[in-house]
Amino acid sequence: MTIDAARDTPGRHGDPAELAAAIGARFERLPLCRWQVMVRLVVGAVTFFEAFDQLLIAYALPELRTEWHLGTAQVTALMTVGSIGMLVGALVSGRLADRIGRVKVIAGCIALSGLCNLALTLCTSPEPFMALRFVQGMAIGGEVPIAATFIAEITRAHKRGRFVLLYELVFPAGLTAGALLAAWLVPVLGWRWVFGLAAVPGLLCFALARYVPESPRWLADHGRHEEALATMASIERKVEKITGAPLPAPAPASPVRPAAAGKGGGLRELLSGRYGRRTLVIGALWFTGYFANYGITSWLPTIYKDHFGLSLSTALLYSTVTSCAGLAGCLVVALTVDRVGRRNTVIWCMATAALCLLLLGLTAGDSASSVLIWTSLAAVFLFGSNICLYLYTPELFPTRIRALGSSVGGAANRLGVILGPVVVGAIYAGGAMGTVFVTLAVVSVAGSLVAAGWAEETSGRTLEDMAP
Repeated sequence: MTIDAARDTPGRHGDPAELAAAIGARFERLPLCRWQVMVRLVVGAVTFFEAFDQLLIAYALPELRTEWHLGTAQVTALMTVGSIGMLVGALVSGRLADRIGRVKVIAGCIALSGLCNLALTLCTSPEPFMALRFVQGMAIGGEVPIAATFIAEITRAHKRGRFVLLYELVFPAGLTAGALLAAWLVPVLGWRWVFGLAAVPGLLCFALARYVPESPRWLADHGRHEEALATMASIERKVEKITGAPLPAPAPASPVRPAAAGKGGGLRELLSGRYGRRTLVIGALWFTGYFANYGITSWLPTIYKDHFGLSLSTALLYSTVTSCAGLAGCLVVALTVDRVGRRNTVIWCMATAALCLLLLGLTAGDSASSVLIWTSLAAVFLFGSNICLYLYTPELFPTRIRALGSSVGGAANRLGVILGPVVVGAIYAGGAMGTVFVTLAVVSVAGSLVAAGWAEETSGRTLEDMAP
């Protein structure tokens, strides 16, 4: 049966794997047009505001500390409880999205985050505030990997890297916008009003329900054959209407491999066989990349201010330059990853970042300007490698465990975000600043070696071919 015939007789597809392969082939013939861009914008807006929510606490803390007379331990708890929530959310959301659907989880996360923002405005003590920040962290940590999974599933193999990574830029953009807006609004309106305004994007859950269809690949994998075919046909009609031309005939669907039959998904499959190795590799790459990334960025203002005696405004300016350099690295990778390849991008970005950090460590950061130059160069490559992982991870797993695999990567990410600053802080407290950068160089080299030894290339390959 041809794929077009299958669209007309949906009930004849009894095998979810066969139907998933057919739908994958139909996605491959869709030209890039306004439909994909519209979906990317709606989902991107959700991710943008989740990033905004993540950063608000840093700008609310000065007022909270004064208003609630917080000690150092309580301030630390307020800062870290959201990251712990993100770690938990990343682990939970993957299994949930593989069970009930991608769009439902994304919509639920943005709605939950908005409700938490609203509830935060009513807090009068740190305890309920921390509880709500933990729940909100779960929503943020849950949304980001599932959104990356969904965008990958509606994108064809040709130039998928560029399309997905240009979407992924919305998260660092949200962090930057959050920093700028919070710095302006908190002194003017106070922390309660800012959290209240941040609750408004929770209404995006309705836009998701209206404009974003569930992933046809996920529907097919869950035996909802008629719904999968109807959704796919609806997408095709919209693309034909936008382009004003009939779609080309789909290529023959990739044959179903025996490994795809009879798999039930779940954590057992994720940790065994070919996917078990991929899970270990991805976890190591996420951990090392974000350990080094946050190990640098979280301590730079303190190093500039305390070690080099710069003013607070200058220390923050220097740190911002490094973050902006990282954003530039993300953009470069987004535009080149389809030509260079996922594996080579991670290998060489992490290796080059390690070289920059090693050179800085060996000179022990003899001046603030040398720290600025070398950390900014390292950030270009670390940020670039890390954003590539948002594209690479969903490509390595089949539909039945794709969200779960992505969420494991998100959890390793959060673990690196938590431990990187802790380890760097312990080393820096001992007065060995050169050792800080050498340590981060070693971690980056470890990530590069893992990628060189065990990472698989996915560029130009369909999801069904890469992960049956």
